[in-house]
Amino acid sequence: MAEILEPARSANGRTPSSSTPRLPVASGGGRRRRPSGERPPLPHDLSRSGRWWAWAACGVLAVWLTIAFTGLGPAVDRVDLVILRWIVGLRREPLTDVAVALQAVTEDRVILLLRWAALLPALWYRRFRHAGVFIGCILFSTWLTANLSYGLGRPRPVGIAVLGEWSGFSHPSSVMVDLAVAMLGCTYLLTPRGRWRSYAKLATALALAAVVAMRLYLGVNHPTDLLFGTILGVAIPLIAFRTLVPNDSFPITYTRSKGAHLDVGGLRGEAMKRALEEQLGLAVDSIRPFGLDGSAGSTPLRITLADGRALFGKLYAATHLRADRSYKLMRTLLYGRLEDESTFSTVRRLVQYEDYLLRLFADADLPSPKPCGFVEITPEREYLLVTEFFEGAREIGDPEVGVDEAVIDDALLQVRRMWQAGLAHRDVKPANVLVRDGRVLLIDVAFSEVRPSPWRQAVDLANMMLCLALRTDPETVYQRALLQYSPDEIAEAFAATRGLTLTSQLRARIREDGRNLIDRFRELAPPRPPIRIQRWSVRRIGLTASVLVASALGLALTIGAFQGAKLL
Repeated sequence: MAEILEPARSANGRTPSSSTPRLPVASGGGRRRRPSGERPPLPHDLSRSGRWWAWAACGVLAVWLTIAFTGLGPAVDRVDLVILRWIVGLRREPLTDVAVALQAVTEDRVILLLRWAALLPALWYRRFRHAGVFIGCILFSTWLTANLSYGLGRPRPVGIAVLGEWSGFSHPSSVMVDLAVAMLGCTYLLTPRGRWRSYAKLATALALAAVVAMRLYLGVNHPTDLLFGTILGVAIPLIAFRTLVPNDSFPITYTRSKGAHLDVGGLRGEAMKRALEEQLGLAVDSIRPFGLDGSAGSTPLRITLADGRALFGKLYAATHLRADRSYKLMRTLLYGRLEDESTFSTVRRLVQYEDYLLRLFADADLPSPKPCGFVEITPEREYLLVTEFFEGAREIGDPEVGVDEAVIDDALLQVRRMWQAGLAHRDVKPANVLVRDGRVLLIDVAFSEVRPSPWRQAVDLANMMLCLALRTDPETVYQRALLQYSPDEIAEAFAATRGLTLTSQLRARIREDGRNLIDRFRELAPPRPPIRIQRWSVRRIGLTASVLVASALGLALTIGAFQGAKLL
């Protein structure tokens, strides 16, 4: 890292202290401050078509308000009837037979089929957020249409022979709203961005246009009923999906990859390069995913500079923040509020905390990556943390890595040094313990804790000993641990060890190993009763009750919406 960091001078001409991270200057002129009003590297918006539909929805609202306060309703009725009478005058028997047959497309069971066709694949491929947004669109559009139709109370076209089937009031067309929401749901839940999504949008537009023409021909709705229903049916899911599940953060794929690993190509990749150059003064050649198997809470990256040197990056987005909140909520429900279970308010806070911890580890002279700062990709939504890259380091679980007594001693020493510095790693697992030239390196300090309890420190020791035992045997690790820890400290560590305290990767490796490592360590250490980790409190009971009530209410609303549309 020393050769990557160039000396820089402050405003007074003095060279900053060696503990201050310093970065190479980019060939394009170094760091640049983004002026007020300039768009960020990767702006988050609805795109042009999304803004058009949002303005169209606002136009619908404006028309309703104008009619309500100016009494223009009769004039709109007259214009609608003139258009409708002209269309009805085009009726011919063959066309009428076709239009009546096409009514089957708008039946409740067809809309139900479209909804389930979008929802089931999303659930199968674990697109739970997409599914939640889609269900929310169905609930909101059903509620909105029902209340508007009863509030406006517009009858079916007067003086027109209605040939089709209908029920309820005419404005806005509930059939168009339901059909548009269902078809847009299929588009955004099933088709990846690109050529296939464009085809799906075109097919949706043609289908909706055909339904509008058919219902006008049959005289079922006024033109404005269908127009406003179509606008609402398209605008609601389009705005919801582009706002809550943007494709850059939640791409539609048909592979079982981890949801935490975002696509770093295309616009996002170019935005990251631009942000690194402008905000950290780094000339970047390439950004590629790196070490994805051991990461579940961010997108790890290898950043190659223009001169060939490498840095390590972690991309954090709003999806990682929500995952962190869900994870901590579930831990609170299952075990009570353990240490450091508070959630972060923004992605910026999440990244700032890890950057702060990296600096604490560096100040304590612990073998962790030196921090280089972080850059803003999209304000409050995406940030990229940059650190030193441990070139040539391998995971301790790699079979090619030799784990001898020197490595064991060094790994256990790092835990002792964290204790002395008042730190706990909280995520000790094979993927986060690296070995290079016989020295142990610790990475991924995102979950670390400052001034932890003795219980949390004991858990770090137990997890480190388990990582070492996976490559050697419990007896050797225990004997080497006695050189730095007392028997009581080791007994305390394994008295605190439970399924909750083991990372998912460590649990999986122990299961694959086949040896009962935890019990063996407990046999070697002095006997000690297990340390309880269940924490009961009024807050936990209230939170559990709230989650159950909210889940039951959400299920009831979903079923109610389907039943209200006569789809069950």
